[in-house]
Amino acid sequence: MSKEKAMERNFMTLQFAAKSENESFARVTVAAFISQLDPTMDELSDLKTVVSEAVTNSIIHGYDSDPEGIVTITAEIVGDTVTLTVEDRGRGIEDLELAKQPLYTSKPELERSGMGFTIMENFMDEFEVSSEPGSGTSIKMKKRIESKKALYN
Repeated sequence: MSKEKAMERNFMTLQFAAKSENESFARVTVAAFISQLDPTMDELSDLKTVVSEAVTNSIIHGYDSDPEGIVTITAEIVGDTVTLTVEDRGRGIEDLELAKQPLYTSKPELERSGMGFTIMENFMDEFEVSSEPGSGTSIKMKKRIESKKALYN
């Protein structure tokens, strides 16, 4: 990859009501934006999955499914790396270390699997959660995309 290409930057910001029907909209929008990097099907699937997990967490846990809440996604491409940030201004997470444990869920009555953070961490190269009780949660994730074009050259 040329040095000029490696330094190119593109970004988008998306805000929407914290309604579960907007989760697929968010997933498709981010996938369309990232498609300019020509990701493999596996990479695209991974990215769509982490967007789904993060958005669903914001809606269900951050806002208790209150459609007045706003979920914000920022996607940035620098060279061949995608950075995704999913934020809410909801209730926040009381015990972040507990919430990150596989199979833990604060909503067992909704039949949640408790694997959201584990999936996000495993599908991305970098994963960071910050949360403040009463102020919301921010999930920042990075992934380097191995372009399909590079695979065939």
